Amino acid sequence: MQEAWRVNPYGNQLDLSSPASPPPATVRDSRREATRFLGIHFACCEVYSRVYMNSSGTAYVGHCPRCAKRVSFQIGSGGTSSRFFTAG
Repeated sequence: MQEAWRVNPYGNQLDLSSPASPPPATVRDSRREATRFLGIHFACCEVYSRVYMNSSGTAYVGHCPRCAKRVSFQIGSGGTSSRFFTAG
């Protein structure tokens, strides 16, 4: 009787005799910085949406997904560390 499964040339069997491979090294995800956002509750239409940082990195800008009311949150020193807000 065979003790371990081996991968055949067609790849449809599992090799359970090999130890698990180590997890991949942690790599900093550059997308995380590119997709920074604020969570906004738009009281005007009772909906939640995200607004994202503009390309120049000076503000978070967006709009209500229902009525298109625009919002802008300037980025600067002396600001807040909050990530969720209510608008309109």
